[in-house]
Parts: sequence; structure tokens; C-alpha cells
Amino acid sequence: MSSWVAFEQSNFRGEMFILEKGEYPRWDTWSSSYRSDRLMSFRPIRMDAQEHKLCLFEGANFKGNTMEIQEDDVPSLWVYGFCDRVGSVKVSSGTWVGYQYPGYRGYQYLLEPGDFRHWNEWGAFQPQMQAVRRLRDRQWHREGCFPVLAAEPPK
Repeated sequence: MSSWVAFEQSNFRGEMFILEKGEYPRWDTWSSSYRSDRLMSFRPIRMDAQEHKLCLFEGANFKGNTMEIQEDDVPSLWVYGFCDRVGSVKVSSGTWVGYQYPGYRGYQYLLEPGDFRHWNEWGAFQPQMQAVRRLRDRQWHREGCFPVLAAEPPK
């Protein structure tokens, strides 16, 4: 089972929501959305890389202060000395989710490998991103896999 990105509008437009393996019984416990309560289009998220690396830039076109993140989730960019303004991003490897607010809250932004020269290229309404986390295939990734406990043999 892979992860999916869902959109509030058809044709992959509007606010996006990252859906990983699990159950989502109540909209208000996982969406952070007050504008919409429906999903109109979906697509699977490609997660090939086992390693994760991205570079955040304060300004558009990869200008201004930068912050490189490798193999780590960052619940608050501010704590690491980076401002809340992210104008462009280079994703070298892995798939990431950016969040509007610290603590993985607010609008979600899917950041797949590639260059994002301007914040509107990842679907943001403003250049504000305050947290990022790696999206990992929990079935196969060494650090994210669930242990399988063998059943005891019958006696």
C-alpha cells in the first residue's frame, strides 16, 4: 500500500492532504481544514528513495538564507534558526511533506524530488512553511518498518 495525495477539488487542485496507511474516521482529527470537508481527486505518491535530502531557500529562485535537511524530520524550522518564509525548495532525494505551521499543522505541501523555484509550484498560497517531515514507505524502509513478531510454535 502506498501513500496518496488527495485534493479538495477535481483535477488535482485546491488544498492537498497526504494520506498514509491507516484509518481516517473523523475529518477534523486529521485534516486541519476549515474550508472544505470533501476530497474530489487522488493520486498515488511515488516513494522510491530510501534516503531523504532537501534544501530550503528563503527567497524564490533559490536565493537568500538556506537550510539543508538530511535524514531528519523538523517539527519547527524556527527552532533550527530558519525563518518561516520558504520561497523555493530543492528536493535531492526522498519525498517530503511541508507544513504551514510548526508541529505539522496547517496546509500540507507534497515535495517530491525536483526543483521548486517558487512557492506556488508546491501549491502554497503564500511563502510560509514552518515544518517538514520525510514521507517513508513504512513497509520497506529500515527505520520506518514495523517489526513482525513470529507466533510461538504450538506446544
